[in-house]
This record gives sequence, structure tokens and C-alpha cells, in this order.
Amino acid sequence: MTAVPENLRPTPQSSVRRRLARAGLAGAAVVALALAAAGTAAAQDGPGFAGPDDATVTPGVMTRTGPEGAQCTANFVFTDGAEVYLGQAAHCAGTGGSTEVDGCTAESLPLGTPVEIEGAERPGALAYSSWLSMQEAGGADPDTCRFNDFALVRIDPADVARTNPTMPFYGGPTGVDTDGTRAGEIVFGYGNSELRQGVAALRPKTGTSLGTTGGGRSHTVTTVLPGIPGDSGSGYLSADGAALGVLSTLNLAPAPGTNGVSDLRSAIDYADGPGGFGGSLRLVAGEKPFDPNVVPVDLGG
Repeated sequence: MTAVPENLRPTPQSSVRRRLARAGLAGAAVVALALAAAGTAAAQDGPGFAGPDDATVTPGVMTRTGPEGAQCTANFVFTDGAEVYLGQAAHCAGTGGSTEVDGCTAESLPLGTPVEIEGAERPGALAYSSWLSMQEAGGADPDTCRFNDFALVRIDPADVARTNPTMPFYGGPTGVDTDGTRAGEIVFGYGNSELRQGVAALRPKTGTSLGTTGGGRSHTVTTVLPGIPGDSGSGYLSADGAALGVLSTLNLAPAPGTNGVSDLRSAIDYADGPGGFGGSLRLVAGEKPFDPNVVPVDLGG
């Protein structure tokens, strides 16, 4: 049976329609080269980030794109050497229905659309959309069109000093995952839907991968707390803390309540190619070490 996905766009504020990113100098040099090869920048290379305990703009903050204010969750922090970005899902800027999952035909708000970022003093701006890039390039590959669901929001330079790339709760990411997941592998997510009413203990999610589809472009995951509207765009980590993907869909069949996670390595590769970044796009690694064994105890906001 073919999975029936729905984008996890949340309910816009003005609409009842449901819508579902040191060890020594020698050792440091080796680490830096490894990070660069994996498409990752070290946080200390960033332009004046805040410390992880002081930052107000991090992976997991809420975003609202466009005049209707559809709420999503940011995944990771990225840079191209000139600007700093928050990742989210491309469908967070979509203007069609919740079942529109073909990014090569789905309607979207344009680049430059203001994006409200929780914790920032100034709005960001939609700087990249895989949907818009695929449409401009005349994309037709079914797997790419369906599963390449990735966007970047440019953070205003005034807010970069409020930003840190560390994933809340778990720490990391340690880099970009490059080998995907097999069925049974553990995954970790962090969603910040406003439907959870600010309960912090409900944001982290632990679960397992059910395997990959779309030639490795998507991972089907099941978590104790599944992704819900408002979690769209949130980041998932692999078992070793690498940035695995971006929450894209809620699967209604054949396994109701599972989620589709767009593969981040594939999304970055596309952005660096047809997307126009020319190989410059890098994920910024977290400053705190990845710890998969923490247990949520704070039931407050």
C-alpha cells in the first residue's frame, strides 16, 4: 500500500484550513578538515554567536512565514560564509492544501517573504526554497519532487549575536549524517508546535527509523511523541547525534502516525547544486556534546 502523506503545516492564524531547518592544534586541524568534508562548519567559525546557554535563537524555535503566520519549527543553523540561516521545511511557505507534497508543482510564497523567528528582535527572510528551486530548474524526478522539502531563513545580522547552533535538550548536531538509516535505528527529534502549549517535556522525541524511501531522500520514523502540526521543519538527529533530516509529512497509511523526514544530506546537495549555493552551504555544528540519555523532567514552559 502506498503511503498517504500530509504536510504538517499548522493552522494559520487567519484561516481554518489545516496545514500541515580541541585537542591541540594538529587535532583541531584534522577535525576542521573532517567537518568541511562533511558539509559542516564549527560553531567557533561562526560570526559572533551567543553561548548555548544565552542564545534565544536556536534549533527548535518557532517560525511563522508570511502574512498568515503559519507556525513551523526551525531545524538547524547554517552558513554560506556570508550569511547565517535557520533551516525549516519548504512547505512552511506553501500556499496550497495540506496534501500538496509535490514540490515541483506546489505553490509557495516568494523568496524575500518575511519570517517571524521566535527569540529574534527582527524578522528573518525566506532566502532559499527547494520547491522554488526545483520549479525554476524544471525538476521532474518524482523522488526529488516529493521528498526535497527544505528551506532557509536568513537571520537578520542584528540577531546573529543571539543565535547558537546547539540543539536544545540533546546537544549536537555533530555534523551532517551521510549514511542514512536502516530499519530499527534510533532517531531523536525536537518539535515545538504551539499545540503543545509550551510544555517543554513534550518537545523532545525519541523513536526509530522504519527505513528509507525515495532513493534515500526520505526516512520514515516512528517516535513516542509523533510530529504534529507546528512541528513541521523540525530537525532529527541520528543515533550518533548527526543531523539526519527535516520533518516533512504525517503518514496516514500504511502506518498511521508515522512521520516522513526529508534527508538533510540530499537537501544540502541540491541546494549546493541547482539551488545556487555553489558548494558553500554548511551546517553549523552544536557547541554542546550530543547526549542521547537525558530524560525530560521539566513539565513547565
